[in-house]
Amino acid sequence: MKKKTKLIHGGIFGDEHTGAVSVPIYQVSTYKQDGPGRPKGYEYSRTGNPTRHALEELIKDVEEGDRGFAFSSGMAAMSAIMMLFSQGDHILLTDDVYGGSFRLMTKVLNRFGLEATFIDTSNLGNIEKEIKGNTKALFLETPTNPLLKVTDIAGAASVAKQFGLLTIVDNTFSTPYWQNPLTLGADIVLHSATKFLGGHSDVVAGLAAVNDKIIGDKLHFIQNSTGGVLGPQDSWLLLRGMKTLGIRMEEHEQNTKEIVKFLERHKHVLKVYYPGLKHHPNHEIAKRQARGFGSMVSFDVGSEEKAEEVLRRLNYFTLAESLGAVESLISIPALMTHASIPAARRKELGITDGLIRLSVGIEDIEDLIGDLEQALKL
Repeated sequence: MKKKTKLIHGGIFGDEHTGAVSVPIYQVSTYKQDGPGRPKGYEYSRTGNPTRHALEELIKDVEEGDRGFAFSSGMAAMSAIMMLFSQGDHILLTDDVYGGSFRLMTKVLNRFGLEATFIDTSNLGNIEKEIKGNTKALFLETPTNPLLKVTDIAGAASVAKQFGLLTIVDNTFSTPYWQNPLTLGADIVLHSATKFLGGHSDVVAGLAAVNDKIIGDKLHFIQNSTGGVLGPQDSWLLLRGMKTLGIRMEEHEQNTKEIVKFLERHKHVLKVYYPGLKHHPNHEIAKRQARGFGSMVSFDVGSEEKAEEVLRRLNYFTLAESLGAVESLISIPALMTHASIPAARRKELGITDGLIRLSVGIEDIEDLIGDLEQALKL
């Protein structure tokens, strides 16, 4: 089954009781049992809900995994995954991660004794050097947010397996339409499903999939115990959004390629970050492990003042947090998504004050380029 077909027919299709072609919203908290301890399949909606289960089956199928999970947000998904580990365990993470992931590891989970080291995983040679006796997992974000760095998933997972580490991949930017980390050797894949999977800026959600039953059982125990589950209304919205993921991702990327060409030749743009560029450091790896380069692009205009001036002039790019929606979104990472990372650390990573991040939508490309053209007359 091809990806576009699987996004519509994967998981659980329709409702066998009524013939409805859309899985119903089971707005219910508890379920009648045949006898004490004898549920008919569901007992309590924190543990399992039919609408959420349909979504979990879908992400399992499209990520080519063994089991899927739906959480109340991407950060809830990441938090639950990190609860697989124990006090004193050490996690290696990509250095250029989303600011919320950095904040979770350094401001919350560190208080419970979970250690974290952030390294440039786009260079595989850095991974083995940082593995310690208590290292338990490798967490990759690829492409990264906001510098679009690419890590060789198969190569990194191979190193991790040599040392008995789990490989976890944040696949938010690529989505399962373009990239499937589990087929490349990863153990767990997660998404901020708020972004491309939902696609319409109307739901906050997190999804995960695993490639192993034992890991799946452990993660379900944590999901049920901690309770950060996705409700049935949001599960239904996400099921609906994912049906069109394929056609949206193709349109997103086509627009992005044209915008990258425009930015590359503009005199006020100092640098463009996009894996689809042949001069991107790991372009060949991105081409090998993914079926597309996505619709996230960052570019540098040299200063915070110039970046803010560009944002003030735009009409069709909405200044907002988040990404992956049908409408084009724009942000300054240093002031928004990555503000929780100390300024010195941002500078070290290359997240400058003049860096602008675009999430290219599916509007008419002539309107988008015209908007950028007039905004960049600095």
